[in-house]
Amino acid sequence: MKYWKGIEELDNSSEFAKNAFAEFPDFLPVKESRAGDAEDSSVAPRRDFLKLMGFGVAAATLTACETPVRKAIPYLNKPEEVDPTISNFYASTYFTGSDYNAVLVKNRDGRPIKLEGNPESPVTRGGLSARAQAAILSLYDSGRLQQFMAKGKKADFADVDRAVRAGLGNATGKIAIVSPTIISPSTKRAIAAFAGKYPNVEHIMYDVNSASGLLQANGGVLPAYDFSRANVIVSLGADFLGTWISPVEYSRQYITNRKVNSDKRTMSRHHQFETALSLTGANADIRVPVKPSQMPAIVLALYNTIVGGGAAPTLDPAISAKVKTAITELQSNRGASLLVAGSNDPAVQALVAAINQTLGNVGTTVDLTNPSYVRQGDDARMAQFVRDLNSGAISAVFFYNANPVYNHPQGAQIKAGIAKAGLSVSLNDRLDETGSLCQYQAPDSHWLESWNDYEPKRGFLSLAQPAITPIFKTRQGQESFLRWAGSNENYYDFLKDGWRTVLGANGFQAAWDKAVHDGVAIGSALAAAPAFSSPVIGAAEAVSRLRNVPAAPAGSVELALYEKVGIGEGGVEANNPFLQELPDPVSKATWGNYVAVPRTMAVANKWEQGDVLSISAAGLAKPLNLPVLIQPGQADGTVSIAVGYGRVMAGRVGDNVGENAFPLAQVGKDGIIYANAVTLKATGANSPIAQTQTHHTIMDRREVVQENTLAKYRDNPKEVTEYEMISTPEGLEKPSKVSLWQDYQYNDHHWGMAIDLNSCIGCGSCVIGCQTENNIAVVGKQQVINRREMHWMRIDRYYSSSAHKSDFDEKGKLATYAAMEDPSDNPQVVFQPMMCQHCNHAPCETVCPVLATTHSSEGLNQMTYNRCVGTRYCANNCPYKVRRFNWFSYYSNEKFEDVNGHMFTDLGRMVLNPDVTVRARGVMEKCSFCVQRIQLGKLEAKKQKRRPLDGEVVTACAQSCPTEAILFGDMRDPASRISKLLKREDGERAFHVLDSINVQPNVTYLTKIRNAEQSAFYPEEKPA
Repeated sequence: MKYWKGIEELDNSSEFAKNAFAEFPDFLPVKESRAGDAEDSSVAPRRDFLKLMGFGVAAATLTACETPVRKAIPYLNKPEEVDPTISNFYASTYFTGSDYNAVLVKNRDGRPIKLEGNPESPVTRGGLSARAQAAILSLYDSGRLQQFMAKGKKADFADVDRAVRAGLGNATGKIAIVSPTIISPSTKRAIAAFAGKYPNVEHIMYDVNSASGLLQANGGVLPAYDFSRANVIVSLGADFLGTWISPVEYSRQYITNRKVNSDKRTMSRHHQFETALSLTGANADIRVPVKPSQMPAIVLALYNTIVGGGAAPTLDPAISAKVKTAITELQSNRGASLLVAGSNDPAVQALVAAINQTLGNVGTTVDLTNPSYVRQGDDARMAQFVRDLNSGAISAVFFYNANPVYNHPQGAQIKAGIAKAGLSVSLNDRLDETGSLCQYQAPDSHWLESWNDYEPKRGFLSLAQPAITPIFKTRQGQESFLRWAGSNENYYDFLKDGWRTVLGANGFQAAWDKAVHDGVAIGSALAAAPAFSSPVIGAAEAVSRLRNVPAAPAGSVELALYEKVGIGEGGVEANNPFLQELPDPVSKATWGNYVAVPRTMAVANKWEQGDVLSISAAGLAKPLNLPVLIQPGQADGTVSIAVGYGRVMAGRVGDNVGENAFPLAQVGKDGIIYANAVTLKATGANSPIAQTQTHHTIMDRREVVQENTLAKYRDNPKEVTEYEMISTPEGLEKPSKVSLWQDYQYNDHHWGMAIDLNSCIGCGSCVIGCQTENNIAVVGKQQVINRREMHWMRIDRYYSSSAHKSDFDEKGKLATYAAMEDPSDNPQVVFQPMMCQHCNHAPCETVCPVLATTHSSEGLNQMTYNRCVGTRYCANNCPYKVRRFNWFSYYSNEKFEDVNGHMFTDLGRMVLNPDVTVRARGVMEKCSFCVQRIQLGKLEAKKQKRRPLDGEVVTACAQSCPTEAILFGDMRDPASRISKLLKREDGERAFHVLDSINVQPNVTYLTKIRNAEQSAFYPEEKPA
C-alpha cells in the first residue's frame, strides 16, 4: 500500500520535499488583506534574528512577558446551587433547524463553558457533532443583537409590541411566518395561537439542505432509518455521516455494524456513489465517483433490476459493473439492506422508496410509522411565498431564525420583495442579510438562555432549559408570538401546560421534574405527521421523468454543491471561529470555500492549487471567484463547491470569508436541485488555501497507519497488522527493545488511550471538544498557512492507492501513470486521530534544557508552562509532530481580535475553562490527556476512599466522539475496558505508531478493516 496525505506528497514535488521535514517553512506567505489575518512580522529568518540579537536576548524576549494581575471578588451571598470550583450539569437540546443533539451543559459559577452529549438520549446516545461542540461559543458572541430595534433605532419591548400589533391590525393580505424546520411542539402551539388571533396567517418552513423531494416521495413523511440493522448499505450521494438528515444518530448506528473483534468477525458492506469525496464516501468500502447527470441512470438501473418495469439505462461500463455488484448484494440481503439517496429530486426519491419496499426493508431498516421530523421544509410553498412577496399579496412577514436573503437560491428576489410588505419583522439573533432589511427586530434569545421542547422522531422527546440568565435584552421568539397574539402567559408556563397531555395529570410534577433532569422523555406531543401541499409522485411518473433528464450543455462542467461538516449552511456557525478553523475532514482546508476539481481537469487546463477561477452559470447575476483545490476522488468532468460561505453580515469572524454559492443552485418546479452546469475561466490571480494536511509530517513511513481486509481478518486475525521485523541468522524477528532509558514503574495508575481506526469516521468532533475543554486559541487563515495552527489534536487523513510498491521510485514518487490509473482518481481514505502519544521513552523530555516537559508517575507527558523558555527543541525532537508553539499572545494581540475575539472581552472570556491555564506567548503546549479531568476523578474517588472506577475519567475527545472510537482509561486496572481491549486485541489489531523507534507510546491504535474485495487493495505480487 502507498499512503499519501495530498497531491503534493503523491508527486513528491520539490516544494513538498523542501518543507516536509522542516518544522516551519522558510518562506513568507502572501500577505492577506482581510482584517484579522495577522501579517508575519518576523521578516528575517530565525537564524538571522539570532545572529543579530544573540540567543540570550532572543530567549529573554520570548519569556519576559509578565502575567497580568487579575483580582477575584468573593461571593457575599452565594447562590445555594453554586459551589466555587464545582461544575453543575444541566440537560438541554441543541437544534438550529438542521443538526439535532441532546446535550449536557457544563455550568461553572453560573456560566456555561462546555457541552457534552447526553447519554440518556435514545436518538443521539451521547454523541455530539462538531457544530454542537462549538455552539457554546455563540452564546458569548458580541455580534448578537443586544436589544429590540425599530426602524434602525433601539427600542423597548413594549414599543415594538405596540408597533407590530398595529401593523398586524392593518394587514389586509397574507401574514407569513418564515422559519427553518421547527421540531418543537410547544413552539408550533405558540405560532398556532398567533395564527388564531389574525386571519390569513401562513407558516412556511424551508430547509437550506432541503429534503423536500424525499418528503414528497414518501407522502409527506420523512422516513426514520436504522443503519445498524443493514448488512448492505448503498448510498447515492447521501452524506449521512456528515451532513444528511441526522448524522450523529446515523453515525452511531452505522458504526455498530462496523466494529469487529475476535468474537465478531462480520461487518456491513457500504457502497457509495457520489460526485465529490464526502465524509461518508471516505468511509465506504466501495466508492464510485459519478457525475450528477449519471445519478438518474443509476437509480433506473437499480429499479429496473430489483423492482422491474424501468427502461434499461445506458451507463459507463465501469459504473455499470459496480451497480450490478450493489444490486446482487441488496437482493441477497432482503430485509437487512438499505438504499438512501441525497438527491432532492422527488423522482429519484420515489424510486428509492419503491426499491426499499420491494427489498422488504420497510419495517426493519426503514421506519415510516415513527418518522423523523428534522426536515419539514417544503420547497414548493417557499417558491410560492417568493412569488406572493413580490406580487404584494403579503402584507406582513416574520422571519423567525431564517435568513433566506442569504441562503436561498432566490435570495435576490426575496430581498426585493421585503420592501413591498407593509410590516416586516425579524426575530433573528443578529442584523443578518435578511434581518437588516426588516422594519423591526425582536431578537430571539439564545437556546442556552431558553426553555423549549423538541421531538426529532415520533415518540422521542427532549427538553431545553436555560443554563444562564439572558445576557442581552432579548426575548424568546415563542413569547413574542404570544405577546403579539394578546397573551401575557409566560412561555415556561405555556410549555409546561402542554406537557400535561404527554406526562399525564397524575403525578405530573414528579414526571416533569424527571424529564427536566434527564432532558429526554418517551412520548409524542404531535398529533400527526405535518401536512404538505406538494403532490406525492408515483414510481411510474418518476421513471418517465428520469428517462428524459436533459443532458448538460456541451462544453460545460457539472457542479455539485455540498455542505461542510463544520460550517454547514453558514448560519450562526459562520461567525464561530472554532468552526471556521476546523479543517474539513476530506480537504483539510480552513477559512473559506474553493472550487474542488479532479486532477485530470487541473492538468488539462494547467491549473495549479490556489489559482483563482471565475465560475459562471445560466441565470447567475455575477460570477463567483474561487481558488482551485485539486481534490482526489472528485468525479471526472465535475467540480464541487461548499455552501455556507460568502456572508456579509454574519459578524467579525464570518464576514467576507469565501463566496456565496447558494445562487448556483437550480430552482425547478419540484424544488431546489443542488447541481448545475457551470463554465470555468482562469482569472490569472492566485489565493492560497489554508490547508493542514501536510503541515506536521511524521518523519517515518513505517507503521504509521494500518488497514486490511475483512477477508484476511477472518482468515487469520494475527496477520492483518504488520510489525517491524529484522533479519537474523534464525530468520525474521521483532527488533530489540534495548534502550538507554530506564523503564518507568507505574505503581498506582497508568493512563492510556486506544483508538479504533475502524470506528473513527473523521468527523472532527473530538478536535472541537479538545479545543473547547482546553482553551485552545484560534489563529486565523494566515497563521494556518504559516503552519502555526494550535489544535492539540488533529485528524490525519491518509489517501491510499492500490499501486504496487515497484511502481514507485526510490524517492517515493510514482514512476509513471501510463500503465495504471492515476492514484488520485478514486483513492481509499483512512482517518487517524493524532495527539501527544505520552511516550514512556519521550524524545521531547530528553532535550528540554529546563525540564519544562517531564514524565509523571502515572504515564503522562507533562508540560510546566512557567518553566518553558520556548527553545522548541521538544517540537523538533517529536516524531509525531504534535507539539504547538505560541508564536503570539493570541488572547491579547489586537491582530487576532477578528478571529479570536472571544478571548479579548470579558463577555467572551466567560467561555474559558478555569481549570486550564491560558498559555502565554513563547511557550510550548500540547495534549495533556485532560489532566484536569484526571485529577478531578481522583479527588472525587478519594472523598469516598476508593480508586476511580472505569469510565469516571474520560477525556474531552473520547466523550465527544459519536462513534466511541476513542477509549481512555487506567491500564493498571485489570477490570478497565482499555485493559480488556488491549489484552483481547494484542497480536491482532493493536499497534503503536512508529513502534520501531521504541519511544513506547501510551496511545494504541487498532488496524482499520475494510469489507471490500481483497484484490482491490492488495494486488498480487508482480512477477520478477
